[in-house]
Amino acid sequence: MIVKTDTPSSQGDRHQEIPENVIQASAGRLSNRKHPHVAKTISEPESLRYDAEEITTYYQRRPLQVLRRIVTVLQPTIAFAIGLWWDQKRGAYVKNEYRHAVKLRELLTKLGPAYIKIGQALSTRPDLVPPLYLEELTRLQDQLPAFPNEIAYQFIEEELGLGPEAIYTEFSSQPIAAASLGQVYKGKLSTGEEVAVKVQRPDLRECITIDLYILRRLCAWAVQKFKRIRSDLVGILDELGQRIFEEMDYIHEGENAEHFYQLYGHIQDIYVPKIYWEYTNRRVLTMEWINGTKLTQAKEIAAQGIDARYLIEVGVQCSLRQLLENGFFHADPHPGNLLATTDGKLAYLDFGMMSEVKPAQRYGLIEAIVHVVNRDFEGLANDYVKLEFLSPDTDLSPIIPAFGKVFANVQGASVAEFNIKSITDDLSALMYEYPFRVPPYYALIIRSLVTLEGIAIYIDPDFKVLNEAYPYVAKRLLTDTAVELRTSLRDLLFKEGSFRWNRLENLLKNARKSQDYDLALALDGAVDFLSSERGGFIRDRLVDEMLKSFDALGRNVLHQLTYMLRERVGITAVNQTPAATVEQQETLEHIKRIVNILQETRGFDPVTIAPQIAQAMVNPGVQRLGQQITTQLFQKALTRMIRELLASEEISSPTS
Repeated sequence: MIVKTDTPSSQGDRHQEIPENVIQASAGRLSNRKHPHVAKTISEPESLRYDAEEITTYYQRRPLQVLRRIVTVLQPTIAFAIGLWWDQKRGAYVKNEYRHAVKLRELLTKLGPAYIKIGQALSTRPDLVPPLYLEELTRLQDQLPAFPNEIAYQFIEEELGLGPEAIYTEFSSQPIAAASLGQVYKGKLSTGEEVAVKVQRPDLRECITIDLYILRRLCAWAVQKFKRIRSDLVGILDELGQRIFEEMDYIHEGENAEHFYQLYGHIQDIYVPKIYWEYTNRRVLTMEWINGTKLTQAKEIAAQGIDARYLIEVGVQCSLRQLLENGFFHADPHPGNLLATTDGKLAYLDFGMMSEVKPAQRYGLIEAIVHVVNRDFEGLANDYVKLEFLSPDTDLSPIIPAFGKVFANVQGASVAEFNIKSITDDLSALMYEYPFRVPPYYALIIRSLVTLEGIAIYIDPDFKVLNEAYPYVAKRLLTDTAVELRTSLRDLLFKEGSFRWNRLENLLKNARKSQDYDLALALDGAVDFLSSERGGFIRDRLVDEMLKSFDALGRNVLHQLTYMLRERVGITAVNQTPAATVEQQETLEHIKRIVNILQETRGFDPVTIAPQIAQAMVNPGVQRLGQQITTQLFQKALTRMIRELLASEEISSPTS
């Protein structure tokens, strides 16, 4: 159903600057503006804002209204649960499973937007939900009952100043799709561009707020009643409430779409639709029409010659940049919001529910991924302190081995082969046992990742998000100059003062899989860092490792030289090539493999790299590094030469 249409403007310049009056409106100020085709002035309502205290005060004065809503929710829910129990008891569950799946979908639809959101989240988890239920819950994404056209037309006129027949040259007679917060019509502008017109459901705020109030009270009661619950359930719900309220403001959604395009529109095969601001207000949104196919419709996508798995990989890479690079992320990536366009791109729709990850949290997540993949559970425990899951005074000694047990459960498989759902489930059990406290920001991150993974598993049951993510993380470790990541790189490469060449090999192998890995940038960053004061720790130990390597390479040359000198002065000598130590031999092998990896990395070009090397040679820090290595090598070689020259004939003999 939805495909990218050609418009007069290109993607590069298709996004317009957000008008100042729109920005003011979304900030909650009152402003007056005229519709392009109307002479009358429209009063712009204040944008919606989630205020938990205000909502609490409002409904505390209306206990009967709250009680009626609780009964409205509980009565059909209990009836549904009894029906399930009775069919299971009499052995008729399998026979009636389809009927129960339909009833569950109808129940969630009847209960309203908050419960529809829950159903949408479940619809992306084929590993949790049986197929028949999954098929029915998928209909909650865009096949909900529509509200009357008359109300939609009224909202368009109230928000834009004219009815749809006066604004759009074409307008579908019925909604093309209906979702939890609004329904979508297909239209055409006088300029010929096809557009999607989203109109908000009536009485939406009232439906959402009473459910949020009840759930918030329930969360507060649960935290107080059950001391084992240490997570900030109220804070998590408030975070969700804030995002839902933002989602009810289409001006805010338009701004989100613009910001998303600025940050991620340049990524290969990512497409973000254009917003038409002159036809957008708080309850009406006009955006570019995208013809395309849901990612979960793998057969339909394959019939078009498009690789659905590749688009999932594109989505994972985009999500990594959202969560770990810029911090602005799509918190509701269900299949209805992710489409495969006819030209093989991944189009994002619906930018109502977005969230942010702070820089410290982003770096903490990267470090946690590194420590999980490398099974550094002490480092992982400290990451949880940084990420505010554990207080700084928590005793980590029992938690560290507990992490080891969690990740040992997967039959010795590489951690990169785990799926996020299995990790979060196991960690949830761990968090219940130890004094973890889940911060509010984490809930939306996990929701986003688990939802994306659910879509991926639907397409390819063997898809592992963490395995796809590590090349990006490796690239960040090698190229990002942030202090936090340089510290993480140091901890990764060194253990008890010894350099771990295998870890460097693994990083380089994974980093080269990342689409935007720039080898030249990585080399520049490495030179700058190693020659700086901050790179002193790694530089000193790298010098030691290089000395070991040069020492092994130079042993044969030095032996030949001393052999000839001893022959000339009349000292008996045996020309027996000394064997390098096992450690030196392994180091040499690592270096050879690393050179091969670099040569096979995209972007490796001796012609391009040669000027870089020449420029690096004049870097004062690099010159100091070279002098340090040369001086120590000379001292070591001179000492060995003198020792061998003065060694007794007995020591030199084959029997020694």
